[in-house]
Amino acid sequence: MRYRKGIITAACTIGCALGIGAVMQGSQTANSLYGKEKTPDQAQTLSNADDAILDVEEITLTSGELTTPAPEAEVTLNATPVALVQQDDTTPAEIRVSTRDPVSEAPTTAPQTAETTCDIIADARPMAAAMVNLTLAAPCLPNERVTVLHDGLLFNELTDENGALDTVVPALSRAATFVVAFSNGEGGVAQTTVEEIDLFDRVAVQWKGATGFELHAREYGADYGDPGHVWGEAARDMSWAVTGQGGFIARLGDTDVADGLMAEVYTFPTSIAQDSGEVALSVEAQVGDANCGLEIEAETLQSKRGADITSRNVTLSVPDCDAAGNFLVLNNLFQDLKVAAN
Repeated sequence: MRYRKGIITAACTIGCALGIGAVMQGSQTANSLYGKEKTPDQAQTLSNADDAILDVEEITLTSGELTTPAPEAEVTLNATPVALVQQDDTTPAEIRVSTRDPVSEAPTTAPQTAETTCDIIADARPMAAAMVNLTLAAPCLPNERVTVLHDGLLFNELTDENGALDTVVPALSRAATFVVAFSNGEGGVAQTTVEEIDLFDRVAVQWKGATGFELHAREYGADYGDPGHVWGEAARDMSWAVTGQGGFIARLGDTDVADGLMAEVYTFPTSIAQDSGEVALSVEAQVGDANCGLEIEAETLQSKRGADITSRNVTLSVPDCDAAGNFLVLNNLFQDLKVAAN
């Protein structure tokens, strides 16, 4: 009940006429509610996330199906030619990206050199609950920030001291492609097929920096704090979805990355649910020292059984710091889930 009380207090602090619901204000409306418009350097936004994304959008995939042998293709990262090595049919989907120029350097059978040990290898393997185990080997890039992109989902991770990354990502499509990019322009691509994607619905919220955004799902009429209230502090795990009992939340991104890209993804087993009812979905932001008095941005994604991915941009003016500890609740960013027992 403590959490619910915080939400009620927040709604009344912002303005009781608004009730407990969405509080999304443009800059002009925010001026009348919270004071003068904030200067550009006071804003926390995703609009400058291009710097963090690096040149991911410049990556061009020119290979055919991964399961069909094909001539060597090229991937462009920062306009630097890199070689795409095709594996045989028995090898899991894997793309090796080399910094060598495939035109100027002919294939060689010489022993492996120091240069070849710096190749970046990305691999994606499907798991239960339509999750994907994404791994990355970049031995020459230890403790480096890396950006991961999948069907509009975007977040930052750090490689370990060996240049490796091992993470689990919720898939948003059956033919799932994952792009990883480093700040120096190097990167890799991994692809896999997620056969179970049509059993699950997913919603996500993603943001940059310490904005305080949270994803909340209240299953089958659950109130805040009830067992059916799923959020960051009661996230559950994928076993709930695999057995049809309910949903779970996966948090993506490394909090050690300064001003990094973060995301939360909620998964619900719509096609194998044990009960009937509705799942109420909302995005919330707690007012705190890191975001009070600022204008913050986020993006939402919603995927129905691996298809029809929709997105929406959110800009939110946060009250001044005297409202710290309260919550802003955005109720209308997703379509609530209607569930029939199976």
